[in-house]
Amino acid sequence: MILGTMFVLAVPNLATSTAFYRDVLGFTIHEVGDPGWRIMERDSCRIMAGECPDALPPAQLGDHSYFAYLVVDDVDNFFAHITSTGTEITKPIASEPWGMREFGLRTVDGHRIMIGQDIGPNTLRG
Repeated sequence: MILGTMFVLAVPNLATSTAFYRDVLGFTIHEVGDPGWRIMERDSCRIMAGECPDALPPAQLGDHSYFAYLVVDDVDNFFAHITSTGTEITKPIASEPWGMREFGLRTVDGHRIMIGQDIGPNTLRG
């Protein structure tokens, strides 16, 4: 049984990353007792970020390298907020045949995240 999820990311600059997650995505930032790590939390999503300035830049990982798919209750409102911040959109918002209305974004570090809302298979028909 999987009881939860926590993503672990290498970021080049912890201060820049945590500011993005806090100010753009609405996460709360928690200290963990190690100056090179932070936990970022919003609702049931937790991300642990470690400062690794010499790691491969996430933007070099190529297509389809989304590290997370976050399911939200109002994707259109979330999309409007994200676009108002100037955050790079990697996939425009669209209702997809698999029953999700979704969009993709790139974080300040270059990591990609999909944001979607379950709209059910019947909402895409006529």
